[in-house]
Amino acid sequence: MLAAMAGAGALAATSARAAQLPDWISQPAAPVSPPVDYLAVAKRQLATQARNIHQTDRVGIVDFGLPSSRARFALVDMVAGKVDMFPVTHGRGSDPQHDGWLKRFSNAPGSLASSRGAYRTSDYYWGANGSSMRLAGLEPDNNNADMRAIVVHGAWYADPSLIATQGKLGRSEGCFVFGEELLPMILYKLGPGRLLFADKLSVPPPAPVFPMPSEPLPGTENMVRTGANTAIPKTAD
Repeated sequence: MLAAMAGAGALAATSARAAQLPDWISQPAAPVSPPVDYLAVAKRQLATQARNIHQTDRVGIVDFGLPSSRARFALVDMVAGKVDMFPVTHGRGSDPQHDGWLKRFSNAPGSLASSRGAYRTSDYYWGANGSSMRLAGLEPDNNNADMRAIVVHGAWYADPSLIATQGKLGRSEGCFVFGEELLPMILYKLGPGRLLFADKLSVPPPAPVFPMPSEPLPGTENMVRTGANTAIPKTAD
């Protein structure tokens, strides 16, 4: 009984303190933006690329607005309306700091960067990275894909287990690279003749805006800075 009363008293005291907080402290953070509708993105891009894409049952969408620590390759089943998400790399030229976030796109040879835009998946081949799939860039932002050897392949540095240990995937030279265990399924389901679209689609939620109080907080009127004999200035010095 006493414990219950003490708990109720502590809760009431906490609520009372919260009620006294000024608006600029107590206001809630800005709401998180809703997730991207990858199915809608796939439909729009298929309509845009209708004359270039004839296999329309599945579409790959790469959301480079997310970091490499997140599953950001959306494999969209257009028949079932289902979306499955998997991790994928970006190019080292797009993330020179290697912090896991894509900073820029480039279509330039030698840039080692990822390119945005629509691609048509092409033929399978066996190359330096094992089983791979060529890509044809369909837009001015990625039409050097063949010249740059931008392809889909697998590599150890794209293994999802690295997210747990390193907090990010490794970087490619602009290719779309998946973990070696995941690659066969991606190659089979995406397959030649389909649409792969890459861009920054997710937008990080805005930082909350806290309006500063117009009047000093109670008890701060006579505060002074350490080593100073004057009150805290009202503007930054």
